Amino acid sequence: MGRYFGTDGVRGKVGEPPMTVDFAVRLASTAGRVLTPNGGSVLVGKDPRISGYMFEAALEAGFIAAGVDVKLLQVMPTPGIAFLTRVLGADLGVVISASHNPYEDNGIKFFDRGGGKLSDELEARIEQALEEPVRTKHSSRLGRAERRYDAVDRYQTFCRQTVSTEVSFTGMRIVVDCANGATYKVAPRVFADLGADIISIGCSPNGRNINDGCGSTAPEHLQRTVTALGAQLGVAFDGDGDRVVMVDERGELVDGDDLLYIIAMQRKLDQKLRGPVVGTLMSNLGLELALKSQGVPFERVAVGDRYVLARLHESHGVLGGETSGHVICLDRTTTGDGIVSALQVLAAMHASGSSLHELRAGLEKYPQVMINVRVAHRFDPLAAETVRTAVRNVERALGMRGRVVLRPSGTEPLIRVMVEGEDPAVVRAHAEELAAAVTEAAPVT
Repeated sequence: MGRYFGTDGVRGKVGEPPMTVDFAVRLASTAGRVLTPNGGSVLVGKDPRISGYMFEAALEAGFIAAGVDVKLLQVMPTPGIAFLTRVLGADLGVVISASHNPYEDNGIKFFDRGGGKLSDELEARIEQALEEPVRTKHSSRLGRAERRYDAVDRYQTFCRQTVSTEVSFTGMRIVVDCANGATYKVAPRVFADLGADIISIGCSPNGRNINDGCGSTAPEHLQRTVTALGAQLGVAFDGDGDRVVMVDERGELVDGDDLLYIIAMQRKLDQKLRGPVVGTLMSNLGLELALKSQGVPFERVAVGDRYVLARLHESHGVLGGETSGHVICLDRTTTGDGIVSALQVLAAMHASGSSLHELRAGLEKYPQVMINVRVAHRFDPLAAETVRTAVRNVERALGMRGRVVLRPSGTEPLIRVMVEGEDPAVVRAHAEELAAAVTEAAPVT
């Protein structure tokens, strides 16, 4: 990670560096100067958190000053902006969102003209140039701004086209939880267009309720709703729509590991699975073992969808993702897309005639506990001898039937402590032991 760019763009608390209005103007001016030095066009979209409108105006000003034309897309899911950047021929796509974070946070992330994340090299070039002041071109070379009102319809059509025209969800009752976020318009429409009876929750954004007790990070309300209404399944997105988790007909949570397994098995059956399935250090050991038992290679990379994407490109794979529900289907799109991923699972249900619970039955997951230790600022927990000793002790106790992962969050001041093993009580005790060691070792200022 750089000084400003984390694992997924720039992110922080609104009003505190770097998420200030003057920084947003400077970032847009710099990005325009570095990435489109001879002018060009940029798409700007956002999730519905209240600060998004402020940052939209700031980015618009910075890009126009740099001579870049700005097309404002209003509220749009992050993967929708990636798609439109590519199909509309824009030089750059920008998303104003802090994804699954609370409304007090916000962020700015970029897509290149192909709909992919910026490379580390390009982010580094932007960071180096950020020290220069904002420059305003001559009036004759300023960019222009316009609002696009067809964005949701175009993205909706694209999502529908990622599954066969034979796929229909007629007679199926689906509960859709949009986290009061960016998918609140498009997601219910997509599933309804495929014939499903839709019950929508988390679809009333007010600028402050995004991810608040709803969505993929808080699926409990969705689980209760699915069972209470006798629905076949539930779908929950995060605030910007690049993550999805699901709930089966029994009200049981179906996370990103489950979704990867279901999609991989259907792709294998259709003879369309290429390369390894790529997970992360946090992917459940059960997923790795289940895939390998079916002859499907599995690889792990560092946490973060950019690393999953990079490995998929290197290995010519088509499927990867994270336990959190950030699933990437490269044979359908260029980035993690919650709606597209959910549609692939529903297509597998349609093809097999199986329920969601039945499709995930072949995956036996190991008990896994993750504790988020909040710290004053990010640090490497393994730099502390006391933490290293605690980790060695836990790893020795778990042996070959368990794993330990300690890592700083790339988006929040958290140290994530994950322990995985066969006995839930033992796993919980070890996780709490390591979390205490990290807390004790954490810098206080």
